[in-house]
Parts: sequence; structure tokens; C-alpha cells
Amino acid sequence: MHHETASIPTSAGTVEGTLDLPAGARGVVLFAHGSGSSRFSPRNNFVAGVLRTAGIGTLLMDLLTPAEDEIYRTRFNITLLTERLGLAADWLAASAAARGLALGLFGASTGAAAALQLAAERKAGVAAVVARGGRPDLAGQVALARVSAPTLFIVGGSDVGVVELNEAAYLNLNCKKRIDIVPGATHLFEEAGTLEEAARLARDWFGQHLGPRL
Repeated sequence: MHHETASIPTSAGTVEGTLDLPAGARGVVLFAHGSGSSRFSPRNNFVAGVLRTAGIGTLLMDLLTPAEDEIYRTRFNITLLTERLGLAADWLAASAAARGLALGLFGASTGAAAALQLAAERKAGVAAVVARGGRPDLAGQVALARVSAPTLFIVGGSDVGVVELNEAAYLNLNCKKRIDIVPGATHLFEEAGTLEEAARLARDWFGQHLGPRL
């Protein structure tokens, strides 16, 4: 397992992340966390651990500096989150360890919108996208229509209002796509077994679209 700390300069200061690559990784998934979360998010770290058991590398990033994360409206600045996610993708492309690996994006909550906007911008540079408990609607209809990477939405069946927002956003996607609704799950997938199911679905989607193990 290759373990490395990513320190990425931005106009507002440095943001940090953690890269973990299993031997012979078939690709690497960049995580875009939700508002008020960080690279230490226990839910994203759980999903990342499941991906790594399948030979998929992970990069969990802080997209905002500590000062920015204290400002509520900044957490919902999708343009800023997308810009930072792009910087992380550029860091991966230049990394000696991860260079050349297929790139997947995993977005949670508002991070889902940033992941989809980046996928719309990078086109062939993104191999697959997964949104969990996400707000893909915040990416906007224009960006959603431009996504070409195979995209999976994972939504909690008891996440009132968000299910409908995901279903509406899903209709705007023109790529290979699937939506999986996890029964009984609310927005944070805190109910017994629901996060495990979401992680399994993400693992299978990325496993299918990031290519074979090297």
C-alpha cells in the first residue's frame, strides 16, 4: 500500500488530503465531501476502505481551508468546490504514484454537485462518478447534460425531498447511468447496514468502469 499526504496550494491557503494506493491499483477515486465535512469524514473513510479492498486507490481531500469551512455559504459554493476538486485531480495527474491511473469521482452531499461539474468539464478525463446522499441538482442542468462518464446516484429511500431532487437531476444525464435507492436510509446513511450497502454499490460501479486490476 502506497500512503502519501497531498498538500495542494490554493489562493486562500493550502488544502490537504490523503492518498492511499493498493498494489496494482486499477484506478484512483477522488472524494468530494459534503458541507461541513472533511477528509476525516468517517462515512467517506469507510467507503474508501471498501474501495481499497477491491484494488481501487483513494484520495480524500479537504476542499476548503479551515477558515473557509467556518463560513456557511462557502460550503455551498459549488463553483469553488469544483475548482478545488480540479486542483486535486491535477495533483493526481502529476503524482509519481498515481499518474496514468483511471480517475473516478465520489461525491457526498454538496460534493456530488462539484464532482458532476468537474466530470462535465474534464469529459474523458473522468472514468466514472458516484454520488451518495448527494445534491446533484446543484450542479445545474447544463453541467449534468455534459457529463459523459458512467454515473451512479445512491440515495437513501427515507431521505425526504432529496430522493426527488436526485430523480429530477438523473433525467438530465445523457451518459450511462443508474440510480440505486437504499431502503430505509436517510441522508447520512446512519441506519444499520445502509452505509455498507452504499459502499458495496460504489465499489461495484468503480470496479466495472475503472478497468481491470493491474
